[in-house]
Amino acid sequence: MKRFTDWVLQEEGGQGMVEYGLIIILVALVAMAGLTGIGTQLLAKFNAAVTSLA
Repeated sequence: MKRFTDWVLQEEGGQGMVEYGLIIILVALVAMAGLTGIGTQLLAKFNAAVTSLA
């Protein structure tokens, strides 16, 4: 059991995957924030077009 515990504490193989996961989450949050702003502006343009047609 001691050998297994030492191996778990020294294992660093999953560290890279965690870092990539954090980067993906950060990119997703930035993309969502950017698309929200663009979506709001696009909605205003569509509403203006509908109003001018009516």
